Amino acid sequence: MDKDNLWSNILDKIKSELNSLAYDTWFSETEIYKLDNGVAKIIVPYGIHKQHIMNNYKDLIVKYLYEETNNNYEIELLLKEEIEEEESPQLIENFENEESKEVYQISNNLLPKYTFDNFVVGNSNRFAHAAALAVAEDPGRIYNPLFIYGNSGLGKTHLMHAIGNYIVQHSNKKVLYITSEQFVNDFVSSNRKDDSGSNFNYVEFFKQKYRTIDVLIIDDIQFLGGATETQKEFFHTFNTLYEGNKQIIISSDSSPDDLKRLEDRLKTRFGWGLAVDIFPPDLELRTAIIRRKIIGEEITKPIPEEVIEYMASTISGDIRNLEGALTRLIAYSATWSTDITLPLAEEALKDYVNKGLISEKNDVARIQKIVSDYFQISVDDLRGKKRSANIAFPRQIAMYLCRKLTDESFPKIGIEFGGKDHSTVMHSCDKIEKEMKNNKELAKTIDKLEKEIH
Repeated sequence: MDKDNLWSNILDKIKSELNSLAYDTWFSETEIYKLDNGVAKIIVPYGIHKQHIMNNYKDLIVKYLYEETNNNYEIELLLKEEIEEEESPQLIENFENEESKEVYQISNNLLPKYTFDNFVVGNSNRFAHAAALAVAEDPGRIYNPLFIYGNSGLGKTHLMHAIGNYIVQHSNKKVLYITSEQFVNDFVSSNRKDDSGSNFNYVEFFKQKYRTIDVLIIDDIQFLGGATETQKEFFHTFNTLYEGNKQIIISSDSSPDDLKRLEDRLKTRFGWGLAVDIFPPDLELRTAIIRRKIIGEEITKPIPEEVIEYMASTISGDIRNLEGALTRLIAYSATWSTDITLPLAEEALKDYVNKGLISEKNDVARIQKIVSDYFQISVDDLRGKKRSANIAFPRQIAMYLCRKLTDESFPKIGIEFGGKDHSTVMHSCDKIEKEMKNNKELAKTIDKLEKEIH
């Protein structure tokens, strides 16, 4: 019998002897690591489990180990961090009295892959990045709390982990990253009662976990809305840390003032420090993110510049969508064992493309309207397939103006003109630019249209 099946059988027997609360609290997250020279090494989630299980359930585990293996084993309880022989997480000590000491081990929950080095900076997130780095370099002394807000998928979580990783690498400060959901779950757990009918150990563990750290990073604070008792506890936790000059970093999908379901006293405290927002990335930043992703993922198959430009121009500003689109493109290319080309990208990413997406300046549609009005044709004609001179020439002018006055790429402009190929747009722009040098009337017309667009 393998060790996993062995432990599953033992847990079934233990579960039959305990009430559901006791079992879920002390055994539901345990695993067996290995049986080694008469010692059964068992993984537990927290340091508090070690003492409680050894004091209350050791004999039960030994009994069922013998039933399953016909051997007597000593019990050793370990944390995953100890088994992996990683650097020990932050230690939080709670002295009940001089004779008794409990040690709680808390993981900082930071993801090493998120750093300042691989965060791509652009106009939409430059201020937030600068504020985050300032906090990382001098936690607890500047911008406290730091409140980062913006829509999902724009890099808030990346920045928060980057702050935590920087602090851990450059100091001995104790850092804890959590989501608001984790905070709620921990608070609810602190109200449980153990076998003695007391919740003292749980309450002490909660307070030590959250109030003796140097940096608290809490993600998605908006999900505390409606949890009245949890908000009260977070209020007290916030005050304890703030008064001790400990750094608090918070993220949300809304600004502090827009968190309608949070208590006013919390929102007031969020405003004590600095609130920074992150906007959807512009074309330049989307392009940079795709390039960084290509390098970071060590993608060996070459991706032409026109494909990168197409993706940046047509995929929405959500960074996760960009990353998902790139992953799909690579998989699509591998499936068909073909090189990555613009036609392939158009086919692979058709579900990702926002057909109605226009530039951040909202200029493409406006340019089309102004040009169509000037030449007394319809916008549908500009976007259509008619090739008569009275339509084709204004269409070329409109394409030229879109390329000159917006940040849009040739492929994106082609999409906005009824799905024209990028080479068609390039040809139109070159043609108008050359004719303007020899045709003063055309130059005047272009100048007049530019002034109206601006």
